[in-house]
Amino acid sequence: MVNLTINGQAVTAPEGSTILKAAESAGIHIPHLCYLEGFNEIGACRVCCVEVEGERAMVPACINTVAEGMKVYTNSPRARTTRRVNVELILSQHDCKCATCVRSGNCRLQTLANDLGILTVPYEQDLPSEKGRLWTTTFPLYRDYTKCIKCMRCLQICDKMQTLSVWDLAGTGSRTHIDVSHNRVIKESDCSLCGQCITHCPVGALRERDDTQRLFDALADPDTVTVVQIAPAVRASWGESLGLEAEKATVNRLAAVLRQMGVDYVLDTSFSADLTILEESAELLRRLQKGELDRWPMFTSCCPGWVRFLKSQYPEFTPQLSTAKSPQQMLGALVKNYFAAQKGLDPHKICSVSIMPCLAKKAECELPTMRTEAGPDVDLALTTREIDRMIRAEKIDPARLPESEFDSPLDSFSGAGVIFGATGGVMEAALRSAHFLVTGRNPEPDAFQAVRGQEGIREFTFSLGEASLRCAVVSGLGNARRLLEEIKAGRAHFDFVEVMACPGGCAGGGGQPIPEEDRELAGVRGKALYALDETRPLRFSHENSQITQLYKNYLGSPGSEQAEHLLHTDHFGWDMPGRAAGN
Repeated sequence: MVNLTINGQAVTAPEGSTILKAAESAGIHIPHLCYLEGFNEIGACRVCCVEVEGERAMVPACINTVAEGMKVYTNSPRARTTRRVNVELILSQHDCKCATCVRSGNCRLQTLANDLGILTVPYEQDLPSEKGRLWTTTFPLYRDYTKCIKCMRCLQICDKMQTLSVWDLAGTGSRTHIDVSHNRVIKESDCSLCGQCITHCPVGALRERDDTQRLFDALADPDTVTVVQIAPAVRASWGESLGLEAEKATVNRLAAVLRQMGVDYVLDTSFSADLTILEESAELLRRLQKGELDRWPMFTSCCPGWVRFLKSQYPEFTPQLSTAKSPQQMLGALVKNYFAAQKGLDPHKICSVSIMPCLAKKAECELPTMRTEAGPDVDLALTTREIDRMIRAEKIDPARLPESEFDSPLDSFSGAGVIFGATGGVMEAALRSAHFLVTGRNPEPDAFQAVRGQEGIREFTFSLGEASLRCAVVSGLGNARRLLEEIKAGRAHFDFVEVMACPGGCAGGGGQPIPEEDRELAGVRGKALYALDETRPLRFSHENSQITQLYKNYLGSPGSEQAEHLLHTDHFGWDMPGRAAGN
């Protein structure tokens, strides 16, 4: 241990600790922009510079370690002046039109400038040219070059966490900037649309494509019937940026908010998560019986970011993807076919909308294979952040609204459907129902809770009757790459693998609210979903009576011709740019 003083306060820290971590352990906050523990520890922004007695130069706290007897001053006149000058220099190369920025009010740079009392920037503004700012308006990921502060977070997150290297450095000297790697345009890159670069950007340089006006337009059209579905993970996060207490931010209160906005019908995607389990479990057992998994496992297909990654990086594994559509697409297909018929609606007048914790869902609903004769399964996918912005725009106070029920006949769901939003949730839900399909009896609801956790790769073997099922759960595309390499090399073998592109699963999705500090909330949100599962009277997808009736009256059975037509897809029916397209 090392003894030092910070602002006159005695501090003891482990040897090798940075000044930043030592100060944090003592409750002393040192402002920073670029630093992201474990990923971006490069001291690029110099906002965290502190004064160390005996040192001539100011010292970046994020990359310098403590020493015995060190005396550190984080708010000395010299430290304050240095911090202010560094922030002013950053602002001189940043578009400061905060009123038209999606991150206004939740921007680290804006907060820093306000805290430092910076009212004017004394340096000449030097923004990138309009040519460098051009960006496709159709791709779900949007970037504004004039807001980039060159902190390198997006590059490091994409490279180290997701191992995709979509971003790279370009230019030299003062003109160095971050751009799409290999001089590609973004829509032709290998971007999986996980959105982790957005949630880790400290400013508004990256955001999702804003589709809120499209929903406002649909709500204003008297001839359009709006049907909105809410993803399982959204129920654990939608109230965060609205300042709602967890007990107030229920999914049924969000349903009430949507009805207040003018939505005609509100559904819960947890219903189609139950449906996905039955289709996917039947497919898994069918592939096992046919010996199709002797070499490579069946992979889940619920996460479109993962599917995009697989198709661009490991196209040879495409046949191993479950053909089951994601819950978003399954419910969308049912809305425009079964639900429309039940309600006497013209499917071509339905605007099918989803609220998702995910960026890749915007691209998924636009795929040419995600449609039936009634049109696209889902017309419009909004992130959790987008629906929160709409709520604020409408000046709705959710806490004052009574909870509202979902619309039948697609309103029942199990706890197994709810946990889809947490890493391991799809696996656990599938195993609960697969056990029943094999043995004819239910396991204990929490019999497979060993799959829970936040570790990037988790491996298990479970007994299903007389058979053993080798399973793996993966979250984060960097971990997915490591596992795929092991499988390709023959060093690992599994029957069934769940993969989620975002660390922590959908709970940590790239469309979720962004916390003001560098807090990873996937684990907290995931625990909330498991807590909801524990309190549900219905814990098994196959016991959802409305699912049973749906098969009896409309679909036939899992894997039937009608079910295949509506609920399954062809992963070969579309190509990712890059390797899968031969580039």
